[in-house]
Amino acid sequence: MFRFANIEFLYLLLLVPVFAVLFELMVARRRKALAQFGSQSALRRLAPDMSIAKLRWKFWIFAVAVALVVVAVARPQAGSKLREVEREGVEIMVAIDVSNSMLASDFSPNRLERTKYAVSRVIEGLSEERIGVVVFAGDAYVQLPITSDYLTARNFVERISPTQVTKQGTAIGAAIDLATSAFSSDSEGSRVVVLVTDGENHEDDALAAAERAAEKGVQVYTIGIGTPEGAPISIDGDFVRDDKGEIVVSKLDETTLQKIAATTGGAYIRATAASVGVQEIVDKINRTEKSKFKTEIFEEYDEKFHIPLVAALVLLLVELVILPRRNRVLARFNLFGGKE
Repeated sequence: MFRFANIEFLYLLLLVPVFAVLFELMVARRRKALAQFGSQSALRRLAPDMSIAKLRWKFWIFAVAVALVVVAVARPQAGSKLREVEREGVEIMVAIDVSNSMLASDFSPNRLERTKYAVSRVIEGLSEERIGVVVFAGDAYVQLPITSDYLTARNFVERISPTQVTKQGTAIGAAIDLATSAFSSDSEGSRVVVLVTDGENHEDDALAAAERAAEKGVQVYTIGIGTPEGAPISIDGDFVRDDKGEIVVSKLDETTLQKIAATTGGAYIRATAASVGVQEIVDKINRTEKSKFKTEIFEEYDEKFHIPLVAALVLLLVELVILPRRNRVLARFNLFGGKE
């Protein structure tokens, strides 16, 4: 397989024909100016060493060299292949609450941003596990299907925001059901859901969803992010208010999260300012039974940028050697258009 790592730089190649047109216009203008002084035969006698052909050679050699430099900057790569490997690990679906209550500021800068940072750090430390992401508020959606591509997973987590779920609320039960159904078929027995939320469930029966997950052998680990005292919710600098005009204070509901974890054989951890608790959950997961599953990975690409770069340097050296004047020895062989 062949590809360019920085393919956008190839657009610079469009400048080569532009410069070629400008060069030919310059040559035509020069010839027109010289024609005012006499015929071409007279000009050859006055300037016998002048060679338009050599100027063309120098230009095109330089243009090809520049094009090769552009190709080198685009970083051509080759050798990558998909190969299937067998891994032993756990599949983890991380369900992240993106409701407006996660914008409460009892965690800096808010609950959601603190959660995203913690999850991203954990993904960096994974090696054999496969991970997926579910986001939920009033509804739940699979943000990222199960994958071993940790770079993509971190990118998806970094882009999570409350705007991804238009229906507000906190449907914890829907999130558990969706996460439970999102595992691959070959991970049975090693499936874990990590639920990160403030626990304020307003939409469904979260405990019934936990029971369904337990029946399928899925453990649900819950992380309560927030404080029992709560904090106001700020959106674009304005505090959220209720129908009476009073500022809404979002409080952590630990009871629901503890019951969900106990029902599925998981564990509950309350996040703190020092640690959200995701790493503690992962440490517990690492002690669970692991399944063997097959996954496709890319072999590393071999960099090939040095090939066009070396060719460009050689051409630039040749361009420097070629003088714009006619070489009378080479002219005998008509190598550079001796008649011009």
